[in-house]
Amino acid sequence: MPYPLNHIKETRARIVAAARKLFNRFGFDAVSIGDIMREAGLTHGGFYRHFASKSDLYAEVLDCFFTNPEWACRWKGMEEFDETAEMAPQIIRAYLSNAHLDDVENACPMVALPSDVARANQNARRAYQAAFEGMVAILEQGASNRSSALAIAALCVGGMVIARASDDRALGSELRDAAMRVALNLGGWEKTARAFEHATAASEGLA
Repeated sequence: MPYPLNHIKETRARIVAAARKLFNRFGFDAVSIGDIMREAGLTHGGFYRHFASKSDLYAEVLDCFFTNPEWACRWKGMEEFDETAEMAPQIIRAYLSNAHLDDVENACPMVALPSDVARANQNARRAYQAAFEGMVAILEQGASNRSSALAIAALCVGGMVIARASDDRALGSELRDAAMRVALNLGGWEKTARAFEHATAASEGLA
């Protein structure tokens, strides 16, 4: 008896979610298909009913909030957008937040997997580029031009990558705060940037 279509879709989603969690935590090379299927609570043999290879799965894992509105972001901020306010500055603040920094398993794959992508096949590189372009497209709706949107996206992704790589938590926070201020100003959201700086100063007892 064949499985219903929703079962196939749900099972595939479980595999993708398990793979994203493990790839983000350990990297592509260190995770086996068996590891992924155990994390998903499924049998090893069932993998090939959904994906031809681990590389094909990898390309789908690189899908994210910016290219797939059904992707379940779990780090605080992305699920709490104010629909009445501009989206771009909210994305910047959420992307460079402490919550995103700490939630490694559910992080945006552009932050967790850049070095793996550089060594991956063409499908994975195309998926990574699509995720980045999706982010740029959202930012471009509020920024003055595409060049600004590209620079803001690079500040967000690069800032978080370096903060994650640093053992110095204070330096990582300083770097993310600096990237956030520059990105908000670059996009023309000076009022948002000033409000952020005031809130930061107040939290540090400087205001």
